[in-house]
Amino acid sequence: MTTPRRLESYVGGRWTAGAKDGVPLLDAATGQTVALIDSTGIDFGAALAYGREVAGPKLRAMTFHERAAMLKALGLALMAMKEEFYTESLHTGATRSDAWVDIEGGIGTMLTFASKGRRELPNARVMVDGDVELLSRDNSFSAQHILTSLQGVAVHINAFNFPIWGMLEKIAPTLLAGMPCLVKPASQTAYLTELMVRRIVETGILPDGALQLVSGSVGDLLDHMTAQDAVTFTGSAWTGRKLKAYPAIIANSVRFTMEADSLNASILGPDAAPGTPEFDLFVKEVAREMTVKAGQKCTAIRRAFVPRAFSEALVAALGERLAKTAVGLPGEEGTRMGPLASQDQREEVRERIRELQAVAEIVAGDPGSVRLSSGDAEAGAFLNPVLMYADKPFDAAPVHDVEAFGPVATVMPYDGLDEAIALAKLGKGSLVSSVFTDDPRVAEELVLGVAPWHGRVLIGNRASAKTSTGHGSPLAPLVHGGPGRAGGGEEMGGIRGVKHYMQRTAVQGAPRLLSAVTGRWIEGADTQQGEHPFRKSLAELRIGDQLITASRVITKEDVEHFAHFTGDTFYAHMDEAAAKANPFFDDRVAHGYLIASFAAGLFVEPNPGPVLANYGVDNMRFLTPVYFGDSLQVRLTCKEINPRESAEHGEVRWDCRVTNQKDEVVAQYDVLTMVAKTWPLAG
Repeated sequence: MTTPRRLESYVGGRWTAGAKDGVPLLDAATGQTVALIDSTGIDFGAALAYGREVAGPKLRAMTFHERAAMLKALGLALMAMKEEFYTESLHTGATRSDAWVDIEGGIGTMLTFASKGRRELPNARVMVDGDVELLSRDNSFSAQHILTSLQGVAVHINAFNFPIWGMLEKIAPTLLAGMPCLVKPASQTAYLTELMVRRIVETGILPDGALQLVSGSVGDLLDHMTAQDAVTFTGSAWTGRKLKAYPAIIANSVRFTMEADSLNASILGPDAAPGTPEFDLFVKEVAREMTVKAGQKCTAIRRAFVPRAFSEALVAALGERLAKTAVGLPGEEGTRMGPLASQDQREEVRERIRELQAVAEIVAGDPGSVRLSSGDAEAGAFLNPVLMYADKPFDAAPVHDVEAFGPVATVMPYDGLDEAIALAKLGKGSLVSSVFTDDPRVAEELVLGVAPWHGRVLIGNRASAKTSTGHGSPLAPLVHGGPGRAGGGEEMGGIRGVKHYMQRTAVQGAPRLLSAVTGRWIEGADTQQGEHPFRKSLAELRIGDQLITASRVITKEDVEHFAHFTGDTFYAHMDEAAAKANPFFDDRVAHGYLIASFAAGLFVEPNPGPVLANYGVDNMRFLTPVYFGDSLQVRLTCKEINPRESAEHGEVRWDCRVTNQKDEVVAQYDVLTMVAKTWPLAG
């Protein structure tokens, strides 16, 4: 037995121990003391000020791409240290597969945000939100919504069940947004979070103060929150509502996101009878959600709704599968489910089971006498998986109100899809629901029926069985949160999560000045002509560099050659009578793609040069028909420049405007090219 380590907080750029001896934190499986935790004596106002004044300016000075590269470097460094985290995670009661979700799932989430930041955000400090709003006919007055980093600190208050993922999934979008973080993990498993923060600090990758940690109570921290700060909370709805109503949070309109209790449901479709792949998948998924992390997941299945005719078969199949679950020490190879996080947590779950027994019967598992494959039932917080059954779900209010946060689920029958939807709604809002069916009609009706009450809906069937991430797995590109009881918040969701830590502002003014603010050319802003812009490297190219091309007349022969050469002989291009009968055309018209092709022929500079490749077009629209004898001219303007941090080239977005002899816009789109940073290329 090793000496328990004393956890410290990392605030103000240094590790600080609390003033008191600390509260013991116990190993979930053995009951031995792992660590002592205390945060008494910390100046929380100074910690927030340090984040705002020291780290904030450094993060905001970086571009999105620089922050993304920082996250990638950090994620790779942490992945190389993962075995140390796996070892520490055993104290939490997590098996290796449980810990994989927490450790590698958390690091993977950080790496996903790094990738999305590089691919979906500009190499700039400002995010443009939506299209330019034209506010005057002569383009002298326009508006653009922009997103800029909040200038405060994001305080992340996390739950005990995912001490690493819970931190990383929150700090990744926060740091990508350019905002420093202060993390407060739940005390029970804070030793694992503290270990990871130590390793993060040791890498030196983050700017000083970008990540601070409070090990223990947050004291008067919330009293120091301002309108530029943000709070995210994961935990019980009762605690979340208390924090949300905190005077300083209300007085300063502090951004507050909550992920709370969630009585998640899974629905077996009426087509998924015993013997079908969907029935077997449903059994497997419910059992897995009951036992992974000992059911201590905010996304776990708590309510399983099945067609009444299948309920007996389902209870039997689930009971048989759960009976094979080996409960024991998390480090043992044969263990399928480890203990709950603490003995207090186990007693809490047992109390909730007793409340559920008022309306439901236990049909599998004994909550009072644990069956172990290894370990000590008295020392560890072990509990059997417990399956319950409520035959009259509309008269079983506790099942829809009480969450036993452990390996517990209740099976309930339904008669008709309307009943299944109504039962799912009784949860008053959840993080996730799942539907197991192979019938498109059933999928449509159930998903649209439950979607307003859930943040995510998984459809499970035989086609996705091998690739599906499952009911209980939040993913970085998808929103994690839910309405009502689930807290009403959203996290992750790709770049959606980044925007939570930024301020949306509508900026109005002359296009020339708006362009300077956003780093993106807009109609009416300054332009400059001269050398062909395709002859300029990124070192020479400037926003607003423009080319006005010569004109080209479109002939009947052009259109017919293009039609036969490509195989696109649509009647509007080839049949005069049919074209005139079309309400949009007066005669035969040129193909839209012919217009785009001829436009490229007009603006392309053919010789080898800094433009290395064309990789696509965005927002292509054909606005005015082109008839035989019309002439085309192109105005090509450099719209946006995004140099890649780790390459010798970058992306350039060009505004391409194609007009006819009447100066009517016939086509409008963005051309996307890869351009060398310097030319000739080195080497």
